[in-house]
Amino acid sequence: MAKALKIQQQSEMVDFFKEGEQTIRMGYYPPCPQPDQVIGLDPHSDAGGLTILLQVNEMQGLQIKKDGLWVPINPLPDAFVVNIGDQLEIMTNGIYRSIEHRATVNSKKERISIAAFHDIEMGGYLTPACSLVTPENPALYKTITSKEYVEGLLGSKIKGKSYLDVVKIKNEIRE
Repeated sequence: MAKALKIQQQSEMVDFFKEGEQTIRMGYYPPCPQPDQVIGLDPHSDAGGLTILLQVNEMQGLQIKKDGLWVPINPLPDAFVVNIGDQLEIMTNGIYRSIEHRATVNSKKERISIAAFHDIEMGGYLTPACSLVTPENPALYKTITSKEYVEGLLGSKIKGKSYLDVVKIKNEIRE
């Protein structure tokens, strides 16, 4: 990833996640007789760095928002879905974008998923990588600790992906 981003020192990427936290969450979405009346998981982007998702029983339900529309992600056998989270969007100065997604339910069969979240350490600094910030490409995000970011996100009423706007720097040149 560091090579693809053209980060000059790969240690920048390693240091970003060093001493980070990993958590696993299992999701169980039971069948629902009226799936159009409920949502399995509200629209959001993952606050962390990277999420690796396994759709265990290959039941459709994951959707991403693309061009304002919800697009289903068809589960593939023995395949993982990798989501970029807000922390990685900040670290890459917006080169990689976190994705707004949600989970829906189905009337006939349950959906089971396992997500592994890879985050920087709580209290670690969220800031664009130094080598990705130049006079031509200024920082798009303020420096904030991951703890401040998560507390702000959880304490807000903001839905979807818009909490990133709180840490965005309003650059007159780039807007």
